[in-house]
Amino acid sequence: MTSFLAARRGHFDWRDYVIYVGFAFVFVFFAISLGDQGFLTQRNLENIIRQTATITVMAVAMTFVIGAAQIDLSVGSVVGLASVTTAMAIANFGVIPGILAGLLTGLAVGAANGALVAFVAIPSFLVTLGMLGIAHGSAMWITGTAPQPILDESFTGLFGSGDIGPFPSLIFWSVIAVIIGHIALRKTSYGRRVLATGGNAVAARFSGVDTRMITFTVLTVMGVVAAFAGMLMAGRLQSGRFTFGEGFELSVIAAVILGGTSLFGGRATVIGSLLGSLMIGLINNGLTLMGMESSQQQIVRGAIIILAVALARR
Repeated sequence: MTSFLAARRGHFDWRDYVIYVGFAFVFVFFAISLGDQGFLTQRNLENIIRQTATITVMAVAMTFVIGAAQIDLSVGSVVGLASVTTAMAIANFGVIPGILAGLLTGLAVGAANGALVAFVAIPSFLVTLGMLGIAHGSAMWITGTAPQPILDESFTGLFGSGDIGPFPSLIFWSVIAVIIGHIALRKTSYGRRVLATGGNAVAARFSGVDTRMITFTVLTVMGVVAAFAGMLMAGRLQSGRFTFGEGFELSVIAAVILGGTSLFGGRATVIGSLLGSLMIGLINNGLTLMGMESSQQQIVRGAIIILAVALARR
């Protein structure tokens, strides 16, 4: 019996639960300290979920990227580029071509990232850092830095401003992304191959896993999902702008790492990434209600992220 309990304890890793404890602590802290300022109102809580929806959607895909021991720094720029290509295509050709234009933008960027990393063997950090500049510069160039309005209400309703059934569309899309991502990671052979690639690429190859194709697909899908997030932002704000998504790569990566995914690959959780995203939203919302300036909020957010990652590493 003692050996059985020891074995059970050997399988328990408290780092898996850091995000749950941290999320509960942050929520309770703000609920107590900001209860009289409307923190717990339904409207405020819904706003937190809406504001973090695009981060949540991208964090799901980034979980697979980091789980495979890769990184994608270009996602924020892809958000901006896809938002403007979508807006321009809608204005000239209609809603369906606009949606296709946005998704194809992400597919092109993601496939380029994946091919260079998987088949040319350039580190993903360098490839996606370069792509960050290419995507951002392209968005500025094709728009002349001017915002591109979206006047079609069917698009804005479906992708950010309206409701799908009883749910706000932003919340609906983030829930769908989390469900698909969780099932793909935990219940399919593809998810197991992703984690095997991130855990030990050499061993995975000897086990028959096509690690190059895994790397290619996770980065390609990341590009498409980032473009979809750009369409959600465009729908919510009824325009496409090259500035959309600036700095998102840091928030997305932070949400994934806070959620318990190992930065070195092989260990990942989509549900943790969801909580990491919501935790960042809680912190942003709580600090705003406290009246902190933007510069002060950045300091506190940075300190909290460092502390949380340090605890998980311990």
